[in-house]
Amino acid sequence: MKNALKVVTILLVVVFVFTVFTGCKKEEKKEEKIKVAFVLSGTRNDGSWNQAHYEGMVYLQEKLPYVEATVSENVTQDAAEKVIRDYASQGYKVIFTCEYGYMDPTLNVAKDFPNVIFENCSGYKSSTNMGNYFGRMYQADYLAGLVAGKMTKTNIIGVVAPFSIPQIVREINACTIGARQVNPKAEVRVVWLNSWYDPVNAALATNALIANGADVLFSLIGEPTPHIESAKKGVYSIGYYYDKSSVAPDYVLTSRVFHWGVFYVECVKAVHDGTWKPDSYWGPLSTGVVDLAPFGKMVPDDVKKLVEEKKQLIISGKYDPFMGPIYDQQGNLRVKEGEELPDSEKKSIQWFVQGVVGTIPQGGS
Repeated sequence: MKNALKVVTILLVVVFVFTVFTGCKKEEKKEEKIKVAFVLSGTRNDGSWNQAHYEGMVYLQEKLPYVEATVSENVTQDAAEKVIRDYASQGYKVIFTCEYGYMDPTLNVAKDFPNVIFENCSGYKSSTNMGNYFGRMYQADYLAGLVAGKMTKTNIIGVVAPFSIPQIVREINACTIGARQVNPKAEVRVVWLNSWYDPVNAALATNALIANGADVLFSLIGEPTPHIESAKKGVYSIGYYYDKSSVAPDYVLTSRVFHWGVFYVECVKAVHDGTWKPDSYWGPLSTGVVDLAPFGKMVPDDVKKLVEEKKQLIISGKYDPFMGPIYDQQGNLRVKEGEELPDSEKKSIQWFVQGVVGTIPQGGS
């Protein structure tokens, strides 16, 4: 009898343990995936703007295993609203539209899908469920300007620029400020393309700048033409958006680059945690969202050391390229010593600093 009771007791214990264990297993929920979409204006391997965003998406997936991401490439501005709307209709929780020209289409769709989070790159409009984001590339431009100012022998730095929007004017100014800090004789000459992509005119602009004495080319367009053309003439260049060293390894000094994954992880994590709020993100060097690519072998160690010192000053918050005194082209004091140009004015700037040769066309877009 005792043995029978012992057997029954053991069986009851086994059943209880099994029930508790299986109950716990049932309570364990597999983490729900967050569906994230990216809309690109070009291809994922363009070696420029779009590839930087695509690699940011890859980084996001590596860092946050609960993310399920997809991408649409070569989306025109006319087609953007339909592509964005389709993603919102298909249950995507976060949609990144990686182009200024997608701003209004994104806003239109956001109004109809209040439970979806939208983020537009380089735009300025927002709503309760739509933010915008960019990086303080002007800080990296300043560092690249230090390199250009040190490396030029003719004291002429050429800039191939797309449109006269504040972003581009700001970056030309930051490059000039850096160049003239280390070389007060340096001047920056600007040629406008009035296009984001125009290889023929980019080649003409590059060669015209070189013919007029430029021995360092500072590109503000993503495609590789300025680097290819300047290398043919034995002239150094500085890349934009993405590391351009593979285009002309013996002539690309460095590139100003975006690491969008830094922002993508921060944003989607906030959505996951329920803390996301619409914002105008403008990430500085300290976040890593903007930076310089590795230096070319032709850049001397003392220049690298100087750039690193200045970079750390910016990261620490002790210095910003738009700290005064800053004078404009006409010699007017625009920023007093000890002061800094406010962000609102940096974002709307339409004047050149002293040292820039060229004018700002009206109506840049």
